[in-house]
Parts: sequence; C-alpha cells; structure tokens
Amino acid sequence: MTDSEKKSPIEETSVPQSVAPEANVTAQSEEIVSEVSEPASAAEEAVATASDKNVHSLSKEELVNELRRIVESAEVNAHKEVVAIKQALFALRQREINEELNVFVEAGNNPADFSATPDDLENEGKELIATFREIRNRHLEAEEARLRENLNKKKEIIAEMRKIVEDPDNVNQHFQRFQELQKTFRDIREVTPSGESEIWREFQSVSEGFYDALKINKELRDLDFKKNLEAKRRLIAEAIALQQEEMIVEASRKLQRLHAEWREIGPVVKELRDSVWEEFKEASAIIHRKHQEFFDSRKEEEQRNGDAKTALCEEVEGIDTAALTTFPAWDEATEKVKEIQAKWRTIGFASRKLNNEIFARFRKACDNFFEAKAKFVSGVKENMQSNYEKKLALCEKAEALRDSEETKSSLDEVIRLQAAWKEIGAVPRKLSDAVWERFTKACREVFDRRKKIANERHNVENGNLQAKRDIIKALKEIPHDIDRREGLKQVKALQKQWTETGHVPFKVKDKIYAEYREACDALYAAFSAGRDQERRQNFDAHLDTMKGDNRKLRSERERLMRVLEAKEQELKTYNNNLGFFNIKSSQGNSMVKDMERKMKRIEADIKEIKEKIALIAAEQK
Repeated sequence: MTDSEKKSPIEETSVPQSVAPEANVTAQSEEIVSEVSEPASAAEEAVATASDKNVHSLSKEELVNELRRIVESAEVNAHKEVVAIKQALFALRQREINEELNVFVEAGNNPADFSATPDDLENEGKELIATFREIRNRHLEAEEARLRENLNKKKEIIAEMRKIVEDPDNVNQHFQRFQELQKTFRDIREVTPSGESEIWREFQSVSEGFYDALKINKELRDLDFKKNLEAKRRLIAEAIALQQEEMIVEASRKLQRLHAEWREIGPVVKELRDSVWEEFKEASAIIHRKHQEFFDSRKEEEQRNGDAKTALCEEVEGIDTAALTTFPAWDEATEKVKEIQAKWRTIGFASRKLNNEIFARFRKACDNFFEAKAKFVSGVKENMQSNYEKKLALCEKAEALRDSEETKSSLDEVIRLQAAWKEIGAVPRKLSDAVWERFTKACREVFDRRKKIANERHNVENGNLQAKRDIIKALKEIPHDIDRREGLKQVKALQKQWTETGHVPFKVKDKIYAEYREACDALYAAFSAGRDQERRQNFDAHLDTMKGDNRKLRSERERLMRVLEAKEQELKTYNNNLGFFNIKSSQGNSMVKDMERKMKRIEADIKEIKEKIALIAAEQK
C-alpha cells in the first residue's frame, strides 16, 4: 500500500463525506515526507514498507508514544519510521474527522458549518515531529561538516604524500612516514559522497607512484606486494561466494563493502595488477547484473500490479448504481465492492509514478459508489420510520395478548401478527434490534402462557380421567337385581357426578365415554327388563278388569292408538333430525349416539304398544 493509501484508507461501509479535512491531512503528510525523508536504497525501502505496515496496526496513543520514544532517545536515523507514524497518525485522525462529520450531517447540519473537535494527541504528535525534524537537521548539518572536515584532512595527507614522492632522492628515508600517512588516511573513514571516488583515486595514484619510485629492499617490497595480493585474492573469493546469495539487495550491499576494502589494500606486483583487478571486476559484474535483473523483474511485477489495479478500478466504475433499486440489490453490489477492495489489498505495488494516481482513481470510484448508496438510503429513510411505527403497533398488539385467557385465539392472533411483521419493510438500523427484541419477547410470552395453561389443563384432565374411571367402577359395582328405583337413584347420582366432572385428555375421551355408556346401558337394560315385566303384569291385571266390557276395551284401544301415533311421529322426527348432525365432530358424534339410544327405546315402546293393542283386539272378538 502506498503513502497515499495509508493517508486516506477506503471506507468500505460508510458514506464518504467532505474531503476538505482529508485534503488538509494529505498536504500536511506530504510536507512531513518532504522535510523528514531522504532517498533510500531498495533494501531501505523494503524495511520502511515493513515498518509502515507495523505502525498502521497501532492506535493514536501508541503512535504518539512511539514518536515520543524516538525523540527522547534522539534516534536521528529513524526518519522513515517517523514518516510512517506521521502518515498513520493523520490517517486515523482523518477517519475520526470523517466519522464526526458524518454524525454532524446525519443530525441535519450543513457540512459547510462543520468544525472538527481539537485533538490533543494530534497536536502533541505535530510538536514531536517538529522536534524530531530540528534534532535531525542539526545532526545532518553536523554530519556534513564532519565529512567535509575528513575530506580536507585526507587532501592534506595526500599533499604531504605527494611531496615525498616528488623527492625521489630521499624517498627511502620517508618510507616509515609514508606508511604512517597511509594508515592515517585509511583511519579517516567517511567523507562526502561527491569527493570519495576522486580522493581514493588520488590516494592510489600517489601510493603507486611512491612504491614505483621507492628504492628500498626488494624483499621488503615483495613481501608487501605478497600480503596485498593475498588480501585481494580473499576479496575475489568473497565476491565469487556472493554470487550464490539469494538476497540480491543484501549481496549488492556486501559487494560495496568489499570494494571499499579493496581500495584500502595497497598495490600488488605490477605484472599482476591488471589481471587481479579483472578477476575482481568480473566477479562483481555478475552480482551487478543480478542486481539489475532483480530490479527489472520488480519493474515488470509493478507493471502487472498496475494493470490488475486498473482492471479493479474499471470494475467498480462499471457498477450501474441507477439500476440498484432495492436493499438486496444494494447489499449484493456492496459485497461485490468489498470483495474488490479486499482483492485490491492483496495486489502489490504499482510503479511509484502510477501508484498514487491509480489509488486516487480507485478511491474515487469507491467513494462514488458509497455516495450513491447513501443517497438511496436517505431516500428510503422516511419510509423506514413509517415501518418502525407499524412495527411498534404490532408490538403493542402482541403485548396486549400476553394476559389473555383465550389461549387459542391469542395464539392465532400472534401468528397473524408475525406474518404481518414479515410484510413490513426495513426500519432504521439503530432501532431494528430493540423493536425486534420487544416483539419477539411479547410473542414468546404468549406462547409460554399457552404452554403453561396447557400443562395445567393436562394435570386437571388427568385428575378428571381418574375420577371418571372411579365413576365407571362404581356403576359396574351396582347389582343388576337391585330394586329398580334404588338402582336408578344411584345411577342418576353417578351420572350427575360424571356430568359435573370436567374434560379428560382428548386421546382417551372416546374410549372412557364408551366404557361409561356401556356400564350405564347394561344397568338400564337390566332395569328396563324388570320394568317391562312389571308393566306387562300391570297391563294384564288391568285387562282382566275390562273383560266383557266392550266400551272400556274400545276406549283403551283408542288411547293406545293415540300413544302409538305419537310415538311413531316422535321416531320420525328423530330420523329427520339425525341427518343434520356432523358426526365427524366429537360433539356431533356424542349427540347422535344419544339420539340412537332414544330411538331404540321408542321402537321398543312402539312394539310394546302394538302388543297391547293386539291383546285388546283378541278380547273384543
């Protein structure tokens, strides 16, 4: 990610606001970059990039603390880290300003009236950066003065060495002094970069001139040449070994140190000077070539990254926001933009010239998309408020059902309210969770109450079931030969008790009722048989009193005929009514069974009446 990207990160989920504060931050960041930074090698750039990534994971307080530590410890070489901290600090501050402006505008204010709240950490950060700049400038000025002084000292040494060389008659006498001057020259390490090469060429030239002119013992000179040759052979071997180094930038840096050490070593025999140098130069050329290939490859990669980022810009720019007319459509498009942004972050640097420009294009495309989304959201905000009021009304209706005793109708109404809730659109996000929790709580309480009542009813029904089983048991224990009136009295009492006993569990209702009817029918059948026999005896006795009296017999026969007609009419009525009942329902099925029992009794009565009429007819003959 480039400096521009760090200063103004893309807001993926918020609507871009005024860019004036961000522009101010960018300008300040660029000012700090120009005042604090200086050219760096490729390896230094890599280190700076890694440092940059690290500081962007810190908070503002941590960034300011890191600045304070650098200033207090006077780490003058931490200028790239200061630049990265500065950019991260201003990026965080800009994000806060944008969020504050967003709240300001959402409150209905004019963006032109916005004024950011002062930030003490930002002010402290600026002061610390200014202090660091002053410390570093003083350091650089002192360093420049020191390097110029070293260069002047080396020039003075070369001037003295040249005087010795220019006096060939006494050159042997100054051998020790000449070596002291050489050592002193080498001990003075650093000079200004612009004068380093020239001063070393002069040093080599005057040194070679001295040894060429030196009339000393050949064995001493050869020994010196031999030691220099061994040292240079060692450097050649090290240069060849560097060819296997995988870190090309590091290998190039080590080679620079070998070249610096080569310059410090004295000459070798004249016959080998050119060949030894050619060996060292050839070994160095291979590393230089790899170094160049490395940067050429990086340039190609930057080109590919630039093309990939350009394609992402075109992809965001190609989204037709006018066609997005629903929240799902906007959500889908937003996810697509987020995926593109995530993909952007996985792509490396483009070329330095293109990187800032293409990032500005990408940021603008994303900003335009989220701005269009903000306008859409603003357009439906009023409708969302209306939806919120509708959902509040549903909450109140659901809450009104919590204490209702009509659990079935309450449950049906809650289900209807839930269906109505789904038909209502979105509400403001800040109110969505609260109103949903209120509605679900009310619905849950209705369901819990119904469950509680159902459990209580289940316990009551089980108690009723046991009571009705006790009634059936009592009915079965009544003797069939008991006095009919006493038996009927006991049966009626138990039947009343049965009627007063509440509902039983639905799954055993029919079974327990069938047992009850069976017990009752058995008793009534026994009582009815005794009653019929008694009634037949009574009628026979009554018929005996009417024998020989045709008038009484005719009158009794007419009475029985009227009773028979009434019974037949009653039976016909029952038959007609029987077709109106829905036997699929439990209540209808029970009534049908009662009617069928009554019809059987009527049929029995009709049969008995016909038998009586037949007996009277026999007496009249």
